[in-house]
Amino acid sequence: MVFDFLRRGDKHEASVPETKASATGRVVAHMSAGRVAWSPRDTVSLTKQAFTGNPVGFRAVKLIAEAAAALPVVLQDAEMRYSDHPMLRLIGAPNPGQGRAELFEALYGQLLLAGDGYLEAVSGEAGLPFELHVLRSDRMSVVPGADGWPIAYDYTVGARKHRFDVTGPISQICHIKTFHPQDDHYGLSPLQAAAQAVDVHNSASTWSKGLLDNAARPSGAIVWKGAEGQGHLTNEQYDRLVSEMESQHQGARNAGRPMLLEGGLDWKPMGFSPSDMEFQKTKEAAAREIAVAFGVPPMLLGIPGEATFANYAEAHRAFYRQTVLPLATKVTAQVGRWLSLYTGEDVALKPDLDQVPALAAERDAQWSRVVKADFLTAAEKRQMLGLPALAEEERGE
Repeated sequence: MVFDFLRRGDKHEASVPETKASATGRVVAHMSAGRVAWSPRDTVSLTKQAFTGNPVGFRAVKLIAEAAAALPVVLQDAEMRYSDHPMLRLIGAPNPGQGRAELFEALYGQLLLAGDGYLEAVSGEAGLPFELHVLRSDRMSVVPGADGWPIAYDYTVGARKHRFDVTGPISQICHIKTFHPQDDHYGLSPLQAAAQAVDVHNSASTWSKGLLDNAARPSGAIVWKGAEGQGHLTNEQYDRLVSEMESQHQGARNAGRPMLLEGGLDWKPMGFSPSDMEFQKTKEAAAREIAVAFGVPPMLLGIPGEATFANYAEAHRAFYRQTVLPLATKVTAQVGRWLSLYTGEDVALKPDLDQVPALAAERDAQWSRVVKADFLTAAEKRQMLGLPALAEEERGE
């Protein structure tokens, strides 16, 4: 509530110092909406605003990262698919504190929040690394060389800094980044595209909380219309009115309580009602924009609105096809190529699409079509299904 209009001009004259202000200041403050205040766009601020401080952003990141990390992976070369391999064992137990799912969930989360993901290899004298660790993207910085390619990565924590030299034949750091059209060294996170929608959604939540704390009605003023010759309230009347408003009409517990105004007092609202602002529609539209930026169907996040998909199963399948699988395929391929430099093998790491429940119907239909194609050889059928070619003894040659 606004009570400044009731404050007597002589009540606080002795305690309030004189201030200078523009004669038009009150008009500008009343009539203008002011400049738009957007939140900072650095990684730390965006993470606080859109992940730890926004339920839509939090759920979108968790949904993608957990789904992608849960995908089984396969390792194969041109001749066979490995069921046991040192690279698979390393990925299965990358460090004492994490398993495969935890490692990849952290890596996917960093990619979604910052646009960059960094894996550190703790190497021995030869062969594969002993451990793999995901490093925080907000602490890493690229050190470019004279030709523009990275020659080192600096990891900074407070006043301490550690430099990873990557000028050798094999880099200790695997840097995975999303596409950024205007940056040569860093990726563009979905949070950057969704930043304005996040600000709108958070501001709507803050406004809603303030409205509830203020008896669920917009700000206004109680105007004194005294009898002629009585231009303002007495000190006793003023103190009594303020006390009653604070105890009887402010706070969520007093929401909806009728206000009793004595003679000469009139309530003048000074803000838009929730219906005038189309408050709920604005908040839902912002939530849909956040979901779209991350590639998550709004239906999966429980956001009401237009039903783009006929049912939940179709939305779930589209989520895997358009968001989870492209991300997982890109990341696993780059991690596999990086680790293969340590072993010297030409192997590929990729998600196992045959073990994705959301795509079971599509895979069954594809297998059925391939099996019925009598004009294809066995080698061609295996190639279409993404399987390595059979060895000569298995082909009967």
